[in-house]
Amino acid sequence: MGQVFIKNAAFVVSMDAENTVFTGGSVLVEGDKIKAVGKVDPKLVKPGAEVINARGKYVLPGLVNTHVHTSQQLGRGLGDDVNLLTWLHERIWPYESNLTKSDSYVSTLLTGLELIRSGVTSFAEPGGQYVPAMAKAVKELGLRGKLAKSSMDEGEGLPAKWQKTTKQELDEQEEDFKKYNNTANGRVKVWFGLRTIFNNSDKLIQKSKALADKYKTGLHMHVAEVKDEIEYTKARYGVGTVTHLNDLGVLGPNLLAVHTVWLTNAEVDMFAQHDVKVSHNPAAAMRVLGFAKVPRMLKKGICVTIGTDGAPSSNHMDMIDEMWLTSLIHKGWRLDPTVMKAQEILTMATKNGARALLDEGLYGSLTPGMKADLILINPKSASMLPLHDPIANLVTAMHASNVESTMCDGKWLMKNRKILTVNEADILLEAQERADAIRRRAGIELPARFPVQ
Repeated sequence: MGQVFIKNAAFVVSMDAENTVFTGGSVLVEGDKIKAVGKVDPKLVKPGAEVINARGKYVLPGLVNTHVHTSQQLGRGLGDDVNLLTWLHERIWPYESNLTKSDSYVSTLLTGLELIRSGVTSFAEPGGQYVPAMAKAVKELGLRGKLAKSSMDEGEGLPAKWQKTTKQELDEQEEDFKKYNNTANGRVKVWFGLRTIFNNSDKLIQKSKALADKYKTGLHMHVAEVKDEIEYTKARYGVGTVTHLNDLGVLGPNLLAVHTVWLTNAEVDMFAQHDVKVSHNPAAAMRVLGFAKVPRMLKKGICVTIGTDGAPSSNHMDMIDEMWLTSLIHKGWRLDPTVMKAQEILTMATKNGARALLDEGLYGSLTPGMKADLILINPKSASMLPLHDPIANLVTAMHASNVESTMCDGKWLMKNRKILTVNEADILLEAQERADAIRRRAGIELPARFPVQ
């Protein structure tokens, strides 16, 4: 097995059980796993090993994005300056329902480029319509992906091609699982996906949970996302979304609940009791959703993670910016500068993410025996220097441009800012062409932002 020896780093931020930071430390990778961390014995380094001198740089675990719509990447910019219902019914649904399988493939490739460049090595897709296309793209990119189909069996305004029965949605998800789960050397896993309670019958919700339990995989769902959702569930079921899901027996350790903005304190306790995992998406929340009780959730021991949502929600898939936003918005709305400390946020973006994706102990920290998913950070920029508190700078001053190299499963996906696994220039060109064609097919009209000559 080949080795990569990253030596002399200013800081190796291990994110191990003690959150150890090694100054002047090293990381030895052998094959797809981490062999040694910290003060590495040179005798462990074999002749012919690739040696990286990381003097002045950071080595971190790869970041984990727990909620990103790869199938929405070609729709970047379609959802600006409109309310949620306009965003959904007049922009996003027409756009998504006009995607082809090949569109989805290119959209996922484009998403992957942005993820790799911002230090992400693992992500969860909450549900496009073409899992095979997403799986193909993830395999080529070299990332880890938890992929799900966006299942819907009821609700007003659904495009005709999305109007399917409960059985059809369950059968398609199960078929995707059997064909694509644990492919690409285990980097591709298939989960079950539920869009929202607006579009999911109780039967679909319960049976999807049963299948996720049967196959020992995850269930990904937007939960208590907007105030309108809570009003809907109270009118239909007499209780809020989380309480209804609890009544259905759906809350559990393999449920990844996204946004979770409109929870009562009692529902936060339900999450803690059932070990539900949470994906916090601060940029999307700031646009229209509201502010989740993340500090309370963390105090209750809930596994809270960070996601970017889809491109039309905030127009970028940058986990580094999401960490920065997480550090600010909760201090602001609570008027408490002591909440959401940098170390907590870095935990959310690394080892909490791995735990939420049911991969605790596989990656998320730089620990011998774990998968070699890591990133190199070059802090030598006007925006990140000087370094007084190295951890704070990672969360509140770093930019994607500081990510120099990204490794997943022991392979370089990006090295010295050059993408190595796919042809970036070709993807960028094709993405624009396809995005324009999809918008025309969908008949989406955007307001003029400038006078046309």
